[in-house]
Amino acid sequence: MTDPDAAARAALLDTHSDLLVAVADCADEVAAAWDGPATDRRQVVDPLTALFRQRGILAQLPEVLATAVDAAGYDLRADPVPAPPYVVVTSTGPVLRATVADGRLVVRVECFELVPDEAGGKPRYVRRDGAPEDALSVTFVQSR
Repeated sequence: MTDPDAAARAALLDTHSDLLVAVADCADEVAAAWDGPATDRRQVVDPLTALFRQRGILAQLPEVLATAVDAAGYDLRADPVPAPPYVVVTSTGPVLRATVADGRLVVRVECFELVPDEAGGKPRYVRRDGAPEDALSVTFVQSR
């Protein structure tokens, strides 16, 4: 049997790599706009969501989810929309979720991470290093 995570990830890299680059470009723009350390999740979520809407990325994310679900060998129970519970812009980047027959498929594009402050202050968000495809993860969680 094919690994649903690997199959979905490969399909996304094959068919949606341009969108991953666009997500990374938006993340770069958000990080470049920070005046000092970003310590509030709204410093990531609000401008990232706004850029995704402005550039039509948010509207394309349900198609990304549908591609992942199909490649993993499942069917969607309903047509995904660019809103919760299917698409959520979090403080690390977009998260796409689909409930399938025997579990849940979760696609993450992790552009940011929360790191502790070395001086003991508030943790801060930083832009993750790496190529856009390095930010992509797909996880299948089987129902109990």
